[in-house]
Amino acid sequence: MSRPTRVVVLDHTAQLGGAELALVRLCAALDPARVQVIVVLFAQGPLVVRLEKAGVKVRVLPLARALGATDRQTAGSSVWRAGASAARTAPFVLRLAWLLRALRPDVVHATSLKADLLALPAARLARIPLVWHVHDRISDDYLPARLAQVFRWAARHGPEHVVVNSRATASTLLPMPRGWTLAHPGLTSEQLVADPDERLDPSPAVVGLVGRISPTKGQLEFVQACAALAERHPKARFRVVGAALFAERAYEAQVRELVERLALGDRLELTGWAEDPTRELDGLSILVHASPAPEPFGQVIVEAMARGVPVVATRGGGVEEIAYTPDGSSWCELVEPHDVAGLARAVDEVLSDPATARLRARAAWEDVRVRFGIDRTADGITRVWELLASRPRG
Repeated sequence: MSRPTRVVVLDHTAQLGGAELALVRLCAALDPARVQVIVVLFAQGPLVVRLEKAGVKVRVLPLARALGATDRQTAGSSVWRAGASAARTAPFVLRLAWLLRALRPDVVHATSLKADLLALPAARLARIPLVWHVHDRISDDYLPARLAQVFRWAARHGPEHVVVNSRATASTLLPMPRGWTLAHPGLTSEQLVADPDERLDPSPAVVGLVGRISPTKGQLEFVQACAALAERHPKARFRVVGAALFAERAYEAQVRELVERLALGDRLELTGWAEDPTRELDGLSILVHASPAPEPFGQVIVEAMARGVPVVATRGGGVEEIAYTPDGSSWCELVEPHDVAGLARAVDEVLSDPATARLRARAAWEDVRVRFGIDRTADGITRVWELLASRPRG
């Protein structure tokens, strides 16, 4: 019997973003008879604990704090800055290449944009096939235009294979790399409620947005919509679940100031970071996804549907792949980005017709459990690794 494929997974952050939580689920679902995985993180943080609790081996290779904290806007603001940033990473790339040689994996799998770029020279030096797992739309509304252009070029010429989390993400990499695979972030059986019809809706109703506090998630639009809903639904409560990460503290301050200015302090709660998103979703009557920019996927939408929670979401990106039925109807209420009035109307319709909302939520739950199981995701990515590991190295 052949040995399992050895894989080293790289991530530059140890914070718990959506891609990192998806990584924990993926690693825990892998078949040890087929894969042996080690995760190398470029920082200490809560992801280390989560992975180790899941039985995953973890190594930390620290990246200098100044480099790890450099955001995509700063790095891509000019050719000079990009070149300077690349030069400063050279010692880290050499250390990473030496670590990869010592670990002797069959495949390297990079799972964040920063890890993708750092892994490219390191994997070449170590002479190990490289997979990029792209969780972000490589577009000018997300990255500086020059950086997006460079990343698209590198995706076609650097890694041996690219995994994307949605067709929406794939569309931003056109023309596509030489080899690519679609693998939606998968959900575990624990995330899927046994029977959505047995779910007890909170009383009074609770409308919430769950996710990192960020301009890309639309908390400001959500708060404005809540102000419009507060008078029509005087008993309803509103929740913003999540905290600001990275360089988004100023945006969180804007959200808090708007809550006070609209006199929603006694109706709208900002909970901060949540240890258990599933528990937070179970406490909602409606999950609102208010992103003003197209989402690469929309993981929280799938998570809400898995719990039988009705969803109101903005159109665009991966949301389109989640929300529509085969006949072209939708599992949830969809509105245009930035349309605060439309967002409020859609939430009002769900609150005013709970019977219809429940029927649609059950249909969404049926779809999610078929299309978005973690075993399906793990098998698809494992096949990519096995394919690359089987190829002779030049």
